[in-house]
Formats: sequence, structure tokens, C-alpha cells
Amino acid sequence: MSPEEAVERLNIILSHLWMVRTFLKHAPEVEEDEVLLDVPRTLFDSIRAVEPARERGDHAEFLRRLKGKLPKLRRVAELLQREHARVSDHTNFKMAATSLEGAVKQMEDVFAQVKAPPSPPSEKATRSEPAALDSDQSGA
Repeated sequence: MSPEEAVERLNIILSHLWMVRTFLKHAPEVEEDEVLLDVPRTLFDSIRAVEPARERGDHAEFLRRLKGKLPKLRRVAELLQREHARVSDHTNFKMAATSLEGAVKQMEDVFAQVKAPPSPPSEKATRSEPAALDSDQSGA
């Protein structure tokens, strides 16, 4: 999968996470729970962190930043899965936990499939390569 395709897929996943964040942020049960408040805050931070790179079309920066946020996203997905029943066993909370957990797994799958763009040759490597002789310059 190309970086462009990965960004497109990840952006769709992030839109789902934004909806989970919105639900949790406005849920009275979460508003009163310091532990679970970390979930919508982390989602907000992660999504907004990659927004400037997405807007610039900088796929490498988008992927680098989001991959760096993945451990935090995994942590809050596990937190919500473990703790949501403590504040509510309502289906909305169960589905939010399942959605977050599934989105993190999908993100991990995308990162596992994305091919890094080829690196440009370093200046040192290009200077150390012998110059090709043109047939007119060979003296023959």
C-alpha cells in the first residue's frame, strides 16, 4: 500500500474515532470520571496532531506522527474496554469501546502494509560514486 493510500484509509478511521470521541466527551458518565476523560482527550490530541500534515498533503509526516500516537491510542482503547462498564453498561459504551479497539487494530494493519517511499540518495553517496566517462572524453 502506498503512503497516499495509507493516509486515505487512516483518515477514514480517524473520522470514526472522532465520533467516538464526541460521544464520550458529551456523555455525563464520562464527564464526571477523571480516568475515562483520558480517552476523548487522547483521541482529540492524536487526531489534531496529524491534521496539519494532512492539510499540506505531507503523507510522510502524517504517517510518522500518527504512528507515534499509536501506543497512546492502544492504551486508551484498552482503558475504555476495561473501564466502560464501571460507569455504564449501556450498549452505546460497549459499542464505543469495541469501535475504538477495532479502529486501533485497523490502524496497526494499515501501518503493517504501508510501503515506505524510497529514500533520496544521500549527498555523501552521490559524491563517492565514480563519474561515468562519456565516450567522447575517454581519449579513444
